[in-house]
Amino acid sequence: MLLNWTVMILYNYFSAMFVGPGYVPLGWTPEKSQDCMYLQYCKVCQSYKAPRSHHCRKCNRCVMKMDHHCPWINNCCGYQNHASFTLFLLLAPLGCIHASFIFIMTMYTQLYNRISFGWSSVKIDMSAAKRDPRPIIPFGLSAFAASLFALGLALGTTIAVGMLFIIQMKVILTNKTSIESWIEEKAKDRIQYYQTGETFIFPYDMGSKWKNFRQVFTWSGIPEGDGLDWPVRDGCHQYSLTIEQLKQKADKRVRSVRYRAIEDYSGVCCPVTKGVKTFFTTPCTEEPRIALSKGELILATRGLKHWMYGEKILISAADGGIRERGWFPRKCVEKYQYDSETDQPVHGEKKSK
Repeated sequence: MLLNWTVMILYNYFSAMFVGPGYVPLGWTPEKSQDCMYLQYCKVCQSYKAPRSHHCRKCNRCVMKMDHHCPWINNCCGYQNHASFTLFLLLAPLGCIHASFIFIMTMYTQLYNRISFGWSSVKIDMSAAKRDPRPIIPFGLSAFAASLFALGLALGTTIAVGMLFIIQMKVILTNKTSIESWIEEKAKDRIQYYQTGETFIFPYDMGSKWKNFRQVFTWSGIPEGDGLDWPVRDGCHQYSLTIEQLKQKADKRVRSVRYRAIEDYSGVCCPVTKGVKTFFTTPCTEEPRIALSKGELILATRGLKHWMYGEKILISAADGGIRERGWFPRKCVEKYQYDSETDQPVHGEKKSK
């Protein structure tokens, strides 16, 4: 049984790693040219982002139905390997539960012959068994420590990976990805903030958990569709989700605040020279940091108490310039007061943290 668990776990693990998530073809455009207005354009891949696809900074490609980038498999979890990745998350805890049962029974049977109960104490003699017959496999102190350590690893893996499996099954049964769940939450916040009265309906939920399950898991092991076109529920547009993404992107631009760098920042993860609080409250995320030079402009879109996330303006936004995204210390910038019509700084601007 342990060999069966090992083979199945490794098969799904390496399938998720080497099969990969599937990438949007470079230079891809929709069949109808007028549909381009509903899609975002990726400057890195020089193509439009297909519905449900997102650009991964680590893979440097647009991934079809991207769920997340997983460091365990050093690849993205997406359209082609979502089933293999989820099966790995299921089989790993089951194999660890089986191993935990073996460890517990081994330690119990071995310790049973070595424990002496007295009126005031309990003594354990790991040198030899107190009763005959002697065990076939010697079980000394080092074997007991190794078994106890392995049991801890097995139980820890069961809990950690099991929770990830539950999270994945929740999104699969609603035919979503982790990113799409976040987009849906932001859609509700946007509608509530602006009081538009519109209702956002997630277009890819088939209305049945079994139908949603079949979108990922098939008998052949090959997911349905081509990763570019997706079936939608009645009353929804093929590009309902991408249209909502464009609205959220425009809303982010409206809410963004322009800042100017007043100190240089090298882009290190935990800067020592920017204060103790900045050092110890660095964001626990894989998102990059951006280096700043005094006088540079940044569009901040979100932030923490001592850190901010934004886009450094390398070229004028009016010229369709490129922006570099990442975190930077709040201490290194000040709010940039400017005239929205002339885009010129206002005299007497004050520092604002």
